[in-house]
Amino acid sequence: MPLSTAFTRLFGVEHPIALAPMGGSAGGELAAAVSCGGGLGLLGAGGGDPDWLARELPIVAGAGKPWGAGFQTWAAGAAVIDQTLEYGPAAVMFSFGDPSPYTERVREAGAAVIIQVTDLDEARRAVDLGADVIVAQGTESGGHGARLGRSTLPFVPVVVDLAEGVPVLAAGGIADGRGVAAVLALGAAGALIGTRFQATAEALVDASTAQALVDGRGQDTERNRILDIARGSRWPSTYTARTLGHPYLGRWRGRETELAADPAAARVAYQADVASGEVPALPVWAGEGVDLVTDLPPAAELVATLASEAGRALARAGRG
Repeated sequence: MPLSTAFTRLFGVEHPIALAPMGGSAGGELAAAVSCGGGLGLLGAGGGDPDWLARELPIVAGAGKPWGAGFQTWAAGAAVIDQTLEYGPAAVMFSFGDPSPYTERVREAGAAVIIQVTDLDEARRAVDLGADVIVAQGTESGGHGARLGRSTLPFVPVVVDLAEGVPVLAAGGIADGRGVAAVLALGAAGALIGTRFQATAEALVDASTAQALVDGRGQDTERNRILDIARGSRWPSTYTARTLGHPYLGRWRGRETELAADPAAARVAYQADVASGEVPALPVWAGEGVDLVTDLPPAAELVATLASEAGRALARAGRG
């Protein structure tokens, strides 16, 4: 059955499903595939690398479907946002930081403003800024999120009530159609999905990462700052990252302060371990829903599958 929501009507898409703008893996091909499948593909612009954007933006814009781009607000700047707006996105999403310097230029370009929030204070600020869509991110999500966040199930309906009619997308731990149905039942207008789309044919990940996601289990994921510190990442300390297991987690768990005491030495040691093959170059970002990742389908096909599963789950629930 068609799942029409405020989100699908706002963007003129078929399904209440959006691609999480995962930095590095949600490239133009993946975003375009999600959009062509009837969802909203969001390019993972991260902090905004102009060269990367110059390569990926024409791909997603050329698909001829509604699309958007997502930025790490703390790392982005006006120049790369303007670069993105030149390609006519339907939306620009901001996560992790204060988006107020950029919201008006996005609106003036005719794009919707999507703001991701991790607590109620952020949700209130998003409402005050006039967000067109709010993403309520739970701590089950893969990749980066708030150190002291909330779980998706109790967080989403509170944000829905606070938003007072602004469409809310739920994010965190959603990896199949049952999860989509669940958040729709909570009052969300759709789901923002990351880990499941990272395990698709179009994602910009190497084969070992894709296989790790297929083999991964939610109980093996862990949220902390160890890998950011060791890799010399500029992510602010207020955010942690959920990944699958990694040798450095066992080595430094409970000793983050010690590792952070000499970040230069930590980075040199990590790079040496990568060069020797002792550790992989990149963490495998993965949410708690990774158990539900069992294959590597084309992303457009996955969108249709998620929507169909969600419809059947809602129909079952309606029958009691």
